[in-house]
Amino acid sequence: MKEVLDWCWLLVLSLLLLILLLKVMCLLWWRPRRIEEHFAKQGIKGPPYRFFIGNIKELMGMMLKASSHPMPLSHNIVPRVLSFYHHWKKIYGATFLVWFGPTARVTVSDPELIREIFSFKSEFYEKNESHPLMRQLEGDGLLTLKGAKWAHHRKIIQPTFFMDNLKMLIPVMGKKVEEMMDKWSAMSDATGGGGGEEVEIEVSEWFQTLTEDVITCTAFGSSYEEGKAVFRLQAKQMVYVAEAFEKIFIPGYRFIPTKKNRNSWILEREIKKSLVKLIERRRENSGDESETPEGFQSHKDLLGLMIKAGADGDKVQQRSSLPENGSSPAAGSAITVRDIVEECKSFFFAGKQTTSNLLTWITVLLAMHPEWQRKARDEVLRVCGSRDSPSKDAIHKLKTLSMIVNETLRLYPPAIATIRRAKADVELGGYKIPRGTELLVPILAVHHDQSLWGHDVNEFNPARFSEGVTQAANHPMAFIPFGLGARTCIGQNLATLQAKLAIAVILQRFSFRLAPTYQHAPTVLMLLHPQYGAPIIFRHLLASETSISRDQGS
Repeated sequence: MKEVLDWCWLLVLSLLLLILLLKVMCLLWWRPRRIEEHFAKQGIKGPPYRFFIGNIKELMGMMLKASSHPMPLSHNIVPRVLSFYHHWKKIYGATFLVWFGPTARVTVSDPELIREIFSFKSEFYEKNESHPLMRQLEGDGLLTLKGAKWAHHRKIIQPTFFMDNLKMLIPVMGKKVEEMMDKWSAMSDATGGGGGEEVEIEVSEWFQTLTEDVITCTAFGSSYEEGKAVFRLQAKQMVYVAEAFEKIFIPGYRFIPTKKNRNSWILEREIKKSLVKLIERRRENSGDESETPEGFQSHKDLLGLMIKAGADGDKVQQRSSLPENGSSPAAGSAITVRDIVEECKSFFFAGKQTTSNLLTWITVLLAMHPEWQRKARDEVLRVCGSRDSPSKDAIHKLKTLSMIVNETLRLYPPAIATIRRAKADVELGGYKIPRGTELLVPILAVHHDQSLWGHDVNEFNPARFSEGVTQAANHPMAFIPFGLGARTCIGQNLATLQAKLAIAVILQRFSFRLAPTYQHAPTVLMLLHPQYGAPIIFRHLLASETSISRDQGS
């Protein structure tokens, strides 16, 4: 009898293992083969699928080779930054199938199809899941939320980013930029003291500090100092996560208790605890404005809006700790302390990286193209004067600077691609897309498409935006640095406003050029940035060079 039972258990175990094996084979082999055949019949081909790893090995190899050395001073950066797309497009065409492990992704660069995905048929597509390491940095906020809960949070947070609300921060932003300029001036004076001296500055590091200050003002308002302390912790965590992100090809690496991983886990807990304490203190003192710093009185900050949304319905949960499992309330229901924590983390990560990189690339491009630097400076001096901090009305009049910002976003967009997943079987421009297929929109490639932008597509030519964004290319959907549709980046007004203000103040005080040590090497680690930094030579302008009088009639 015992032998019979043993044989029965063995048989059951064998059947379970067989079922498991069949499921694995279906997921990792038969299903990808069916998807390949499905798209091949429609004329969509790509590099062949390899068991389990897909095309990751070839993709990583091309990326590592492309980023192994700097490139010439050229804006034709697609072969370096999107090397896999550049390579396979030449073989399979602009619309091809590529495998990220067993996940199928179809590249979509046709503006009409992009409009379908983000506007006309957006209900059929959803944002794909971020890698866990990215999610750790992004937080579980607007960047990753979906459905009703995403809509609920966006509605609450939106007033923070209305232009009229952001303009109230201009005096605070201006003060931070001027403080940075004073430090640069001191560095310049220290090199000689006779006027017009040059100094080399690695601007990307300075711009990160500057954007931290402004992002903290926008997120925390009157709780600025406490918020900045929390964000210092997150900045440290970003270093660990960035290093771990380079090792994502090792499955489960983030769970290995290495020294760096342990430090990252500790920082994550400290960030959550600090934010919870800050939120509770802010709620308790919500009616006390006695210690509100100058410039914040009427500004609607992100933290205050979310706390108010919870308090209005008595929905903010009264707790001082967070569940480790990350559970969230039902979509559209209570605004919890955890929700507020995650939104603050999301805003700091996305806001800081996007704006600091934008500022860096604008400075690099103006250093590379002195004729446009002169045009921008002439406009700033005419509209704002040589020393007055730009006002909200003056910033609106800086048309040349607006064109320069847009051309920078075209050539060097912060996010080089975006991904959407089909929630159901859907037809896209005549193609039949199975449920679960991911669609990769290579933003950088669209921005560098000669058929859309003309023969000078890889040249820095801000004049192409002289008639506005929609008239700059052959298709209104050709310019998508902040995405499209309902999920357009909520912080784009803040990023462009801060960039224009900072560059305007720099132009008032300095002329600049690339340092001899600058190496042109755009690369992606979460967002597009200069791989070897951005050393720039700054020369303090003499009084005779800033003598253009303000145009009172402009």
